[in-house]
Amino acid sequence: MKIYIAARYDRRQEMVAVVARLVQAGHTVTSSWLAGADDDEPPLALAIWNINDLVAAECCLSFSEAPAARVPWTSRGGRHVELGYALAVGKRLVVVGPRENVFHHLPCVEICTTVEDALQTLSENLGGSP
Repeated sequence: MKIYIAARYDRRQEMVAVVARLVQAGHTVTSSWLAGADDDEPPLALAIWNINDLVAAECCLSFSEAPAARVPWTSRGGRHVELGYALAVGKRLVVVGPRENVFHHLPCVEICTTVEDALQTLSENLGGSP
């Protein structure tokens, strides 16, 4: 399955480890933002880059945050926009972590507590194959 990862940018290194696990399970990750942002790129170019990566995916794997983990200067909100876009165009939605907002309560949103749970959910819903 082609998967887009939505997470806080400052969790990028953690997400790189998640990518390795997803690839090992047979998935493809379309999130090129994980390679690191080029500081010379204008924000519009970065937004288009991320949307194109999301369009190429079948599933949006969004990493939420516990209330105590939310730090104002690190929570810019791009991951929420990505989840909303994925919802609007009918992508599969899997959230890893606690429900952060009302949209996480929609019946089409699958909630997983850990990365392990998400890997299992992605595998189960494909009849055992990624």
